[in-house]
Amino acid sequence: MSLEKFKVALQYLVPQHLISRFIGKIAASRNKFISQTFIRLFAKNYQIQLKDTQVQKFSEFASFNDFFTRALLPDARPIADTEIVSPVDGEVSQLGPIDGDAIFQAKGHNYSLTQLLGGDEENAQPFHNGVFSTIYLSPSDYHRIHMPCTGKLKRMVYVPGKLFSVNQATTRNVDGLFARNERVVCVFDTEYGEMALVLVGAMIVASIETTWAGVITPPAGKRPFTWHYNHDNAPVIEKGQEMGRFKLGSTVVLAFEPDAIEFDAAIGAASKVTLGQALASSTK
Repeated sequence: MSLEKFKVALQYLVPQHLISRFIGKIAASRNKFISQTFIRLFAKNYQIQLKDTQVQKFSEFASFNDFFTRALLPDARPIADTEIVSPVDGEVSQLGPIDGDAIFQAKGHNYSLTQLLGGDEENAQPFHNGVFSTIYLSPSDYHRIHMPCTGKLKRMVYVPGKLFSVNQATTRNVDGLFARNERVVCVFDTEYGEMALVLVGAMIVASIETTWAGVITPPAGKRPFTWHYNHDNAPVIEKGQEMGRFKLGSTVVLAFEPDAIEFDAAIGAASKVTLGQALASSTK
C-alpha cells in the first residue's frame, strides 16, 4: 500500500465528526492565548498575509474563526462582466459535462448527481446532462462563498454524511467523495435556469453557514432536511454578493442545466481561480 493510500485509509478509522467538532470548539474560543497561538501558527505555516483584508493585524482577531473567515477589502476581488464568475478563491478540481446523472470526480471515480443534491431524483432532473465545476479551497484561501450570478433561493438542503478530507489524495481514492460528505445544497432560480451551489464539508470543517440562515452544520439529526422558499420569503442574492462561508475550508460544487452556460476555454482542471474571475458565459 502506498503512503497516499495509507493516509486515506486512516480516515475511515478515526472519529471524523468528533475530531471536527473538537477542532470547532478550539476555533471558536475567544481565549486570547488559544486564539492567537493557533492564528499565528496557521498563518506562518500557510504564509498568510493580510494585505487585502479588512483587518490588518493578526492580534485584532478575537478567535481563530474570525481570522479564518476574514473579510476582504471592498475592491480586493473585482467582479468580472462575464455572466458567471468564480464564487471563491481556489483551484478547479474538475469541470465539464454531467453524463446523465454521473459527475466526474477523478480518474476511475464518478459520483451521483442525485446523491450529491440530497437523494431526490425529481430535484436532480433539471441538471441531468448539464455542466458542473468543482472548486477546492485550500487552507490558505479566502473562505467566504459569493454568488457566481444573481439568483433567487428556491430551496436549501442539509445532507448529513462523512467528513473525509477533500484534498487531491482523497479525491483520487475515495469513491463518491462529494456525495458522501456532509454538505449544504443551495438551489437558485437564475436567468440561466436553475443553479445548484453545493457547500461540501470535510475533516475539521467545524461548520458551514449561509447569510440568510446562519450556521447550518453541525446540526441535530442524521437525516436530510429541506428548507423551501416561496416568492414572499425567498432571498435574492446578487452576483458577487456573499452567500455563505466555511469555518475551516472545503469544496464548492456548481451545477447548471443543459445548454445554459459554457465554461471559459482558459479554465480547466488544476486552474487556479479567484473570486469574481470570469468562469463561464451564457449560451442562451
